Amino acid sequence: RTNHWSAIIGSSHSKNYILWEYGGYASEGVKQVAELGSPVKMEEEIRQQSDEVLTVIKAKAQWPAWQPLNVRAAPSAEFSVDRHRHLMSFLTMLGPSPDWNVGLSAEDLCTKDCGWVQKVVQDLIPWDAGTDSGVTYESPNKPTVPQEKIRPLTSLDHPQSPFYDPEGGSIKLVARVVIERIARKGEQCNIVPDNIDDIVADLAPEEKEEDDTPETCIYSNWSPWSACSSSTCEKGKRMRQRMLKAQLDLSVPCPDTQDFQPCMGPGCSDEDGSTCMMSDWITWSPCSVSCGMGTRSRERYVKQFPEDGSMCKVPTEETEKCIVNEECSPSSCLVTEWGEWDECSASCGTGMKRRHRMIKMTPADGSMCKAETTEAEKCMMPECHTIPCLLSPWSEWSDCSVTCGKGMRTRQRMLKSAAELGDCNEELEQAEKCMLPECPIDCELTEWSQWSECNTSCGKGHMIRTRMIKIEPQFGGTACPETVQRTKCRVRKCLRGPGMEKRRWKEAREKRRSEQAKKNIDSEQYPVCRMKPWTAWTECSTLCGGGIQERYMMVKKRSKSTQFTSCKDKKELRACNVHPC
Repeated sequence: RTNHWSAIIGSSHSKNYILWEYGGYASEGVKQVAELGSPVKMEEEIRQQSDEVLTVIKAKAQWPAWQPLNVRAAPSAEFSVDRHRHLMSFLTMLGPSPDWNVGLSAEDLCTKDCGWVQKVVQDLIPWDAGTDSGVTYESPNKPTVPQEKIRPLTSLDHPQSPFYDPEGGSIKLVARVVIERIARKGEQCNIVPDNIDDIVADLAPEEKEEDDTPETCIYSNWSPWSACSSSTCEKGKRMRQRMLKAQLDLSVPCPDTQDFQPCMGPGCSDEDGSTCMMSDWITWSPCSVSCGMGTRSRERYVKQFPEDGSMCKVPTEETEKCIVNEECSPSSCLVTEWGEWDECSASCGTGMKRRHRMIKMTPADGSMCKAETTEAEKCMMPECHTIPCLLSPWSEWSDCSVTCGKGMRTRQRMLKSAAELGDCNEELEQAEKCMLPECPIDCELTEWSQWSECNTSCGKGHMIRTRMIKIEPQFGGTACPETVQRTKCRVRKCLRGPGMEKRRWKEAREKRRSEQAKKNIDSEQYPVCRMKPWTAWTECSTLCGGGIQERYMMVKKRSKSTQFTSCKDKKELRACNVHPC
């Protein structure tokens, strides 16, 4: 959700100035970059160290954080170093995040033998500025008090961290920076140059001597070169196109149908001995005010002085007016300046381009911020030549269609141009099975049994009932509730006094005789309804806490006559193991 890199801010500097370092504390400028993505305070701090700084390094923010290089070139900036200020540092916020960044600290571009490094490639891990204690990308603000030291993030910081690894493996690399020497000029680190290439690097691209187009790709001829995009001595580019007529082997990719070449406006040829070779303009500085109208500036430097010894008259700095937060009332919110426009969404024809800004402070009166943070407008690229069956790359796989168990996921790609030379039969959607962790299975129980007989023949006692587990819980399902319930019961008041036990024994004997006499009468009345003896009592359903036992009397011979409907199997229950567990 709107993952992005904030604007890059840094400088080339001497060893007497440190922007940031592991084990040190973040300055206010570093804190504002780390938490808000704002480079304004950091740039102020850098410019205050003017004697120790040679170049302020700036590059625009990236929205979104990642896109393929064939869609958007990596942001870049040019800077200078000299024999005193040969260290390079920078940082950029990984947003949204509590206070996470990547960057380099005091990277030395001088070699051990006092030469200049030709190329440095560094893979970067995120680090924590020590000013906010959030653990996820979107954690709410939670200032770290007291402030902690800058440290690299690890894979064991917090289980909710996006970089968490329970095995404590290496943390994920999130960015790569490339520093490459493009020219040497003026005072050098060493006195004697290594070779001619160390004086001035060759900036012109090498011409392709051979055509590397596969034989299976049939193209039209190249169109003439377009006019240069720059009408001044700033570096521009021109373009030519060709059309892919046929692709005989789909397994062999065909090269680009567009070709670009650097160029400059009329009278600015590289061969002109009186021409200054200038760098590209560095990104505009922040507006001088946070509300209302102010000014901003940008710089460039001379990459190569005229060969005829004349002075460069091309301006190296320019200034313009800027307006930020036109409404300066308590109900208005403070926003950053607009970032640079993204590249056009189309490589030819009409497309859209966007630019972004961020909210620095919500309205003081607590109202909602109504300022737009994204702006879009149409952009025109050279006219398109139709290419048959030109497809976009596959999208990422969708989420699984289920939250647990087996499901399906899909991915799509787009047909980017109409198939004028025949139908395009390439599939535009794919589906595959996906498997997520097993779904939870809840506990299932039988219905409650009947209440047992009271466990006493007189006075207070208790009855129990039980139910059985049909399905045990699995995969985090709901646990089983109780399987035994007890309730109080009262039969009759127990008799007290001497001879009570003898009297109860006589009553029980009389009751047994009465029941036996009743059975004999039933047998005489219904001689065809014969019963088997009672079975033995079953084992108690529990070892303690109150269980039940059962026994059965089954019909031995059942009459076929409808008048003996009371001739049925019998079942008795009694309590057992009523002592506490």
